[in-house]
Amino acid sequence: MNRSKLKTWQWIALGLALFTAISWLVHRPDPRARQLNRAIEAKASPRLKAYPYEFRVLRTEGDVAVMTTPRSFEVPAFKMLGALYPDIDVKNPNDPAFLAAEKLLADVQSEARAIALSQPGIADVRWELDKRWLAAHGIDVPDDAYSR
Repeated sequence: MNRSKLKTWQWIALGLALFTAISWLVHRPDPRARQLNRAIEAKASPRLKAYPYEFRVLRTEGDVAVMTTPRSFEVPAFKMLGALYPDIDVKNPNDPAFLAAEKLLADVQSEARAIALSQPGIADVRWELDKRWLAAHGIDVPDDAYSR
């Protein structure tokens, strides 16, 4: 009996390992996306490197780099900025700290975009809402939220 439990445990472990490997293969960035992410990392300013959200290329579609973003029309900036900067009064749109955080977000996102666009073969960037990051930070994402 002890032997069959060991075998059952081994099958479960093998199944989990196989599931993890398949999931990784399905979700990993394509080679071009990995190259673009390396370029963003290498050319990023200290401000972009230090930013608490990592803008990254998920995949390429022809000459378009599809990049992650934590904001969209459906998920206002104040929600994700509240997750990044819990000490800021994100409910007050006139708070100087909130305005500075909003500007920094726009600046670093623009910088990541510009680096991707500077790479050969990339003519445009399309943003895809990073639902996984938002959910991990307790931010509800509407089911119909789309990317821009």
